[in-house]
Amino acid sequence: MRPSFRISVHTPEPIRPVAPATDEEEDRFVDRPCFEFNSLLRPAWNDRRCEHCRHYLTARCPHIEEFLDDVEDLSPE
Repeated sequence: MRPSFRISVHTPEPIRPVAPATDEEEDRFVDRPCFEFNSLLRPAWNDRRCEHCRHYLTARCPHIEEFLDDVEDLSPE
C-alpha cells in the first residue's frame, strides 16, 4: 500500500514589504491621529497608512473629502 499525501491548493499570501514614505504628498496619508487598524488585515500590515485604517473610504473617515479630492485628480479629462 502506498502512502498518500495532499498538496495544498491554497497558497499563502505574500507578506507585503512596508515601503518608506518617499514623498511629502504621500506623508499626508500616514500616521494620522485618527488611525485605527483594520483587524481584518494581517497584523504585519499595520504600517499606520490610511489604506489600512478601519475607516478608510467610509463615511466614518473624518478626512473622506481629502481622499475623494485625491481620486478626482486622477480621473481623465
